[in-house]
Amino acid sequence: MSATSTSPGPNLRVSLPGLQPSVKNFLTNEAGSAVYLLAATVVALVWVNSPFADSYEALWHTTAGFHIGTWGIDLDLHHWVNDAAMAIFFTVVGLEISREATTGDLRDKRTVAVPALGALGGLLVPVLIFLAFNGGTDAAHGWGVVMSTDTAFLVGILALFGPKCPDRLRLFLLTLAIVDDIGAITVMSIFYTDEVDMAALALAAGIVAGILMLRWLKVWQLAPYVVAGIALWFAVQASGVHATLAGVIVGLLVPARPASRETIEEVAGYGRKLIADATAEREHLAELAARAAVPTNDRLQRLLHPWSAFVVVPLFGLANAGIQLDLESLQAAAQSRLAIGVAVALVLGNAIGITGAATLALRLGLGELPGRVRWGHLLGGAVLAGIGFTISLFIAELAFDDPQHLENAKIGILAGSLTAAVLGSVLLRWLGEKLPLCSPLSDAPPPLPPLPWRAPVGDG
Repeated sequence: MSATSTSPGPNLRVSLPGLQPSVKNFLTNEAGSAVYLLAATVVALVWVNSPFADSYEALWHTTAGFHIGTWGIDLDLHHWVNDAAMAIFFTVVGLEISREATTGDLRDKRTVAVPALGALGGLLVPVLIFLAFNGGTDAAHGWGVVMSTDTAFLVGILALFGPKCPDRLRLFLLTLAIVDDIGAITVMSIFYTDEVDMAALALAAGIVAGILMLRWLKVWQLAPYVVAGIALWFAVQASGVHATLAGVIVGLLVPARPASRETIEEVAGYGRKLIADATAEREHLAELAARAAVPTNDRLQRLLHPWSAFVVVPLFGLANAGIQLDLESLQAAAQSRLAIGVAVALVLGNAIGITGAATLALRLGLGELPGRVRWGHLLGGAVLAGIGFTISLFIAELAFDDPQHLENAKIGILAGSLTAAVLGSVLLRWLGEKLPLCSPLSDAPPPLPPLPWRAPVGDG
């Protein structure tokens, strides 16, 4: 590899100037993903509240599909985004959960205990607050709306406005968000499914058994899992259960264990054969050996994560955040128990639930906070976890058929998420100055001796 090359292969004779490294890094990290989602949300809000609002509705109600003989599928673009594209997002969530449970931080019970119990508090307390506002009304069915934390916004805002050196706090909040996602996905699949086609569900179960067989056979190629995942999506879609559940199942079942040392060492042997004689066949074998040395989970996540973060999630925001924010709708939301309940549950529910449950876990000695994270950081992170944008909007679409209820719920989600983002950012920025996360884990090294420094006698 040449000194100036950043990727394999010879340099092109003519190349276009690329982005500056700092700009590229920003656009491809969590902060950049959150900015894309925020931009898509703003575009949707401006579009719906402009003279071109009718074109927004017309676009997302446009029907698209395909047919093979007598079999086919037709969905409007809104449902293609929510049911099909979002399956990619949930696959990435499942892959992350599987990887963390297999080789990551979810293996350590003491590291997981505090954020896991905090996440349970962040699931239950917002629901109780929401039901305190809406219990006994026809809006009570929407209690699942307030259960989720938006991981993209959470990590993105932490990177943009959080304390300096936020890595340890990021680890805590990511673990919390993963457990939170498990709870929200479970609730979504159980409580927000209407009618179930048992034959299609049996077919889906058969496909899941096939994926388990692939794992047992130690199949490491991506293609069989991708084909099985697509087939599972169609089966779950036909069953009446929300099709995004197929993405979660595939993400959880794709193998995440590291390859054996023997498999990794084979890469060098195939590489040497390729160096000795660079033929297409040997190139193919070296490529296969390199792929086999990397867990299937990692390779699928590398393939899907950019699409999920920078295409699917912003597209979801564009398709679902279009809310009429005229004076009439805002006045109606200000008097709506549904909108107020959603906003209060997101902000106060997460702050109280996460902080209270995590503090209880610490008091009982069930676990510990990672690194130099203090109780103040825990409180600020709990407030920031009240950002319940993506999955909250997703569940709202499933929970409410009444357009007025759906509009009020979305306004409540926007208000609560914005409040949580601002309060959490201010709190973490202030606490970051008071309680720096960059402080060393051990005592500082002893001070240097006073000047002048002289070498001991006899040293040359």
